[in-house]
Amino acid sequence: MPEIWLSYGPTEVVLDIKAENLERQIGLETPNLSDSDIISKLQSIDLTKPTEVVILEYTKAVQKVISGLLEICNQKSLPKPRILVDKSNLRLAKNVFSDPSMSISEFDNSQIKGTNLMFVGEMEFDGLFGYNTVSTKLLRRFGKEQMLDAYEKKSGNLPHPGENLPTIEVAKKFTDGFEISSLEVIANSSGVIDVSTGHPSYTMALSKSLSSAMINDIGKHRVLFISTGKEAGNETLDRSLSTLWNCANVVKEEGLAILLAECKNGLGSEALLQYVEGNMSLDRLQSPAKYVNGMENLLFLTEIQKQFKIGIVSILPHRYTKDKLAMIPFGGTKESMEYVLKTHGGRQKSIVVLDGSHVLLR
Repeated sequence: MPEIWLSYGPTEVVLDIKAENLERQIGLETPNLSDSDIISKLQSIDLTKPTEVVILEYTKAVQKVISGLLEICNQKSLPKPRILVDKSNLRLAKNVFSDPSMSISEFDNSQIKGTNLMFVGEMEFDGLFGYNTVSTKLLRRFGKEQMLDAYEKKSGNLPHPGENLPTIEVAKKFTDGFEISSLEVIANSSGVIDVSTGHPSYTMALSKSLSSAMINDIGKHRVLFISTGKEAGNETLDRSLSTLWNCANVVKEEGLAILLAECKNGLGSEALLQYVEGNMSLDRLQSPAKYVNGMENLLFLTEIQKQFKIGIVSILPHRYTKDKLAMIPFGGTKESMEYVLKTHGGRQKSIVVLDGSHVLLR
């Protein structure tokens, strides 16, 4: 019996599956950059002037790249940049970057202007914008009015990750108005694949490298087990849904996609919270008067469930997942595997996606 370990929160859980029930495992074998390669790509950054590095999402890849910046400072005897991070990751950052000479502070969301700001983020696929870049991350944080414009420009009611969409132009136009710099990272669960530095409107071109590295054509399948592949990818339900969109195109009609997402920080969006509490109707998603954070993922979820069923291994209350969101909740991988064999038959073969945050299945 194969023993497959899948990312779940800060740890991994085992999926015990018989060889006759395993069709294949989907992973990535993309070459990663060495530490020296990363440092070489960062040499163009001017670290002689005071710099504030803003971590937009804390991942191992982002940590590795920032470590490369600090190494350059050590090599050239330059003052280290000030690190700004969200409150939720402040303690982690202080533990990892423990040099007493460094300044690590909470990022104030009112700060976006200033030529000394460098925003760091890991580029991924996105259902609304096609790609989740530094520009789209900043738009989501600081441009609520423009987010409504992007939402109205969406391509139908289903997610379109990895596609060139008109919505991304809204994000580009938004960040064009700021004299800031960015550091975009492409990574998988094993390391950093590529890095780009410059203005966010320039670094978003790294999306071409993302597509060429991550797209995997595997055809249609009846059952998928999907792991996000990294802790940051399954901290909330809203965040983990992007992984589901990456794999949705290969699930057969009436099939089943089982998402492993601990969701230790809950639902993760105002739209999902309002919906499960009965304060938002699905009709409101069609022509909203204002944008509510996470509105697109709620719309995508309700629409995609018309095509196939969605199961989830998480710690979310069943009254959210089952009663409100029409998902099939499981207490663990064993229970989910038993459900597959019971409902689809003892000979049912399954696809196991090891790193769903970093792959686009077609």
